[in-house]
Amino acid sequence: MVNEPKEPTMNMSLFEMAKSSMGKAYAPYSKFFVGAALVTPNGKTFAGCNVENAAYPEGVCAEAGAISAMVLDGETKIQEIYVMGQGDALVTPCGGCRQKIREFSTPDTQIHVCDSEGIRKTLSMEELLPFSFGPENLG
Repeated sequence: MVNEPKEPTMNMSLFEMAKSSMGKAYAPYSKFFVGAALVTPNGKTFAGCNVENAAYPEGVCAEAGAISAMVLDGETKIQEIYVMGQGDALVTPCGGCRQKIREFSTPDTQIHVCDSEGIRKTLSMEELLPFSFGPENLG
């Protein structure tokens, strides 16, 4: 019997936080709304949305907002993160956010790429950012 890859169990609370955050995004220039929600190993949850400004494309990504809120609360590890956007293509974290997630992740951190219907793809940190450079490279 071949072991089939296990489908990720959807954390409905995080999924709904990401969905709510996406609905609150401030994206008057791109019209591209993104929400993110994460949980730490301690069970604390944080959310973020993208926020644009007139100096577009300068702004803040949803993942960066959630991570900033996590750090402000004294947490430093992401257990899993949900990233939600609109459209037919997968809305994966941008390059900068991949590095931000990497800074606070472990090899077991799961990145769930979602749309408003559910999880479309789950990636490990290694799949999202292979051969990454992290804090341990500086030691």
